Amino acid sequence: MSKSTYSYEETPEPKQSLKLEIWDVLSIAMFVLTFCIGVYFVAIFLFPQSAFNPLKPSMVDPNAPPTLTVTPIQMDATWTPLPSQAVTDTPTLLPTYTLAPSATPLSLITPTITLTPTATPKAPFSATITYIDSTIIHQEEGCKWQGIGGTVVDANNADMLRITVRLVGVYNGKSKEALMVSSIAPAYGKSGYEFFLGDVPIASKGELYLQLLDQSTLPLSDKIYIDTFNDCSKNLVLVRFKKNP
Repeated sequence: MSKSTYSYEETPEPKQSLKLEIWDVLSIAMFVLTFCIGVYFVAIFLFPQSAFNPLKPSMVDPNAPPTLTVTPIQMDATWTPLPSQAVTDTPTLLPTYTLAPSATPLSLITPTITLTPTATPKAPFSATITYIDSTIIHQEEGCKWQGIGGTVVDANNADMLRITVRLVGVYNGKSKEALMVSSIAPAYGKSGYEFFLGDVPIASKGELYLQLLDQSTLPLSDKIYIDTFNDCSKNLVLVRFKKNP
């Protein structure tokens, strides 16, 4: 029996060359494509207004107020008159008829124009004035009293209440102005009023006047001027206003 020598060294296998199959190529291409698409979307997200973005977002805010557009006012075109047509023909005037002169009357007196007088509007109220002794109303005062009193009645002599009576003027060298309402002095009647002037009768001539006023202080009567006397029998001026019919 022959002895054979056995070598325990492994015999290396022959090296095989690296071969890429079709599925490996497709996988690599898909990975590269996916990476490129990811880079593209990231670039568009970071730079939405770049030229690579086919759908650029609008920069206009939909909630912003509308922008005012100013339209300049245009002036109308200047009107150019058309040239007038020249008149070449001269019209022939017709003969005129001369009237015979007529006699003009001559007057040496200048005619006068007669004006029609304008009627003066009549005040709603008129007044009557009476001078009496004040003791008829103020018995206890005697002659130490001087004043003005009276009533206001309508056209039927019915008392009119709460009518304003104004006294204006100068008394004893001092200006005087006072307001009174009818019906405040019933001693003269239901529509009675009264103004106290002083405790010593003095004389004056038309320095005081009375006048009726409405609620708007418009006059209802003319200014009724009165006199005063230093006479105890005339120290009360009685003025009675009556509405005109």
